[in-house]
Amino acid sequence: MERWFGFMGNHPFLFGTLAILVVLFFVLEGQRNGRKISPQSLGILVKAKNAMLIDLRDAKDFREGHISGSRNIPYSQLTQHLEELKTSDRPLVFVCNLGQVAGSALQQVGHADAYRLDGGISNWKAQGLPLIKSK
Repeated sequence: MERWFGFMGNHPFLFGTLAILVVLFFVLEGQRNGRKISPQSLGILVKAKNAMLIDLRDAKDFREGHISGSRNIPYSQLTQHLEELKTSDRPLVFVCNLGQVAGSALQQVGHADAYRLDGGISNWKAQGLPLIKSK
């Protein structure tokens, strides 16, 4: 640890550059994946603005448990629905297992008022929120 502080003291320019690069990485990565919405805020958005929930998981996972009111469009079929989603007048919320696929879908669709569920279905389950099972 002493050597680390010695390095920082002897090379402030290098350390400052490293710090700036780390901050930029996290800022740009956050923007690239789109706006996140927490499970708690999701209900408010759906009620206030009639948001459309798009579940990007495959049909089997969707049947095993999904958020009430969500529509299943597997990520592999997203390109077939791009125009429909881009022109929607409702806010869109993309849902996947962990939130990463939803970030990619957000970029593809390019809708002005779109979000991804923070942590995906895994976070939803971890918070003890209900899922609907299809037959």
